[in-house]
Amino acid sequence: MNATAPTPGSTATRNENPNLPAPVSGERHDIDSLAGRLTYWTASPATPTSEPPMLLVHSINAAGSAYEMKPIYEHYARSRPVYAIELPGFGHSSRAKRQYTIRMMTDAIHAAVAEIQKIHGDAPFDAVALSLGCEFLGRAADETPKVFRSVALVSPTGFDRRQVRWVKGSRAIPWLYAIFENPLWGEGIFGLLTKKSVIAWFLRKTFGSPNIDQGLLDYDYLTTHQPGAQHAPYYFVSGYLFSQDVLRIYQDLKMPAWLSHGVRGDFVDYGNKSTVEGRPNWTVTVFQTGAMPHFEMPDEFLRTYDEFLARVAKQPA
Repeated sequence: MNATAPTPGSTATRNENPNLPAPVSGERHDIDSLAGRLTYWTASPATPTSEPPMLLVHSINAAGSAYEMKPIYEHYARSRPVYAIELPGFGHSSRAKRQYTIRMMTDAIHAAVAEIQKIHGDAPFDAVALSLGCEFLGRAADETPKVFRSVALVSPTGFDRRQVRWVKGSRAIPWLYAIFENPLWGEGIFGLLTKKSVIAWFLRKTFGSPNIDQGLLDYDYLTTHQPGAQHAPYYFVSGYLFSQDVLRIYQDLKMPAWLSHGVRGDFVDYGNKSTVEGRPNWTVTVFQTGAMPHFEMPDEFLRTYDEFLARVAKQPA
């Protein structure tokens, strides 16, 4: 892990998780933000490029980290500046026991945007998010549309048709959270949920196949066994981080948007994608994979995304 001198507004690297290796190549930076202490990773090609930067946002689950975006990050680091944020409560970012909210996750993306703009100026750039991370990226793009040249939503939540109970705009179940965070058994429950065999079981449900990525499994196990690893995931499983209004937010996006998803596994309900299909700024791609097409079919995924970006580049500024 290469720690560099921090950019303006950032702090020196803090080794709060010394046993957790870097999820991607490049340089680590830590920043203080409205969302608390955040870590982001960045890499650039050796030769300067005119390509705009790219921001990557991982998903939210018990084992979320920038490693989930590794195939995309490592590929584009050869041709443009890439930035991968680790959201509050995950990876090398602060895992303090506090309230984790939709607003906090969105503000973390705004903080990453500010860091990118300090270095590269105000020109719009591209962003890619995975699963529930798409909801936070979508909200950030809706709030600051001039920042993003395009957004790519990989296996996004928020397009499903299932009926859920909403509490003040989220799926929050306060009593469930109280059970999970009980000091008598909270860490013990998380320990059971993050046994390597259990993580592998969840990944098989995600991939819709026994052919999961071994590197992802190994890293998921490491990141879930860091101090405070249970706090943000407990807000996730208790429903606090899902937004009732996210479909409307997706529909309101004006910049080019790419929606891609698979057809296998437990995450295949995209019944409401019809609300954006056919819109001139939306492109929808279906891969014969599970919810991690960039791990299962990286060449096809990257080729298809490159085609989308080529069309974006031809559009008038």
